[in-house]
Amino acid sequence: MIENTEQTPPQLAEMPSDWQRALAVVAHPDDLEYGCAAAVAGWTDAGKEVAYVLATRGEAGIDTLDPATCGPLREREQRDSAAVVGVETVEFLDHTDGTIEYGLGLRREIAAAIRRHRPELVITLNHRDTWGPEPGGVWNTPDHRAVGRATLDAAADAGNRWIFPELTEQGLAPWDGVRWVAVAGSNLPTHAVDARPGLERATRSLLAHRTYIEALTDRDAEEYVRDFVAESTGRAAGRFGGRPAVAFEVFPRG
Repeated sequence: MIENTEQTPPQLAEMPSDWQRALAVVAHPDDLEYGCAAAVAGWTDAGKEVAYVLATRGEAGIDTLDPATCGPLREREQRDSAAVVGVETVEFLDHTDGTIEYGLGLRREIAAAIRRHRPELVITLNHRDTWGPEPGGVWNTPDHRAVGRATLDAAADAGNRWIFPELTEQGLAPWDGVRWVAVAGSNLPTHAVDARPGLERATRSLLAHRTYIEALTDRDAEEYVRDFVAESTGRAAGRFGGRPAVAFEVFPRG
C-alpha cells in the first residue's frame, strides 16, 4: 500500500477588517493592479482609506519607450488606475527603475511614509526570491525583493523613535500603530479578501495601464486583462470557500 503523504493546504483566513487606514508600498506602477486591486476596491467601498507609495515610475519597463518619455506616462496611468479603485493619494519616491537597493536609505523613506500616513495595515508585494513554490518558481526582480523587505522592516522602524531620529526632527512623529503587514503575491498566503465586489473595477484598474499592457502582449488588451484577473483571483478560490479572492501573507505586529 502506497501512503499518500500530500497534505491539503489549509483554508485561508479572512483578512482583518477592524482598521481604517492602509498604506500600500510597492516598486512599480501596475504592481498593485497585478497584485491586489480587487481587495483595494472592496476596502474603499467600505469607507476605508488607502494610499499608495511607489518607489519608481516604472520608466525602464517598456523597451520601445525611452525612460524620459515612459516615466511620466506610466505615472499618469498609475494615478488613473488608482482612481478607479477609490485611491486618491499616490506618491512616488523617485528611485531609478530596476536599480533599487535594499538598505537604510530605503527603510528610512518607507518609515517616513508610514509616519506620514499612520496606517494600521501596510501592504506590499512579494519580497521572496521567487514567484511560485520554492525551490523552483520564477525568479523575482531585485526591485520587488528590495521594496518588499524594506517595507516589512520599516513597519517596525516607523514606531521606534531611536531609529531614524532625524524623522522626528523633521516633524514626523513615531507611529507604532501598524498592526499587520500584508504581502500580496506571496507563495505562502495565510489570508484572503473576497474579490467579487471589486472584480470589475480591478479589471478596469489594470486596463488603465494600457501602454504597458499593449507592449507586454500581442493579445487584445481587454481580453488579456480579464483573463489575468479571473485566473489570479480564481487561484485562491479552492482555499477560500470557492470564492474568487485576493490572497495575502499576513505578518501581525505587536
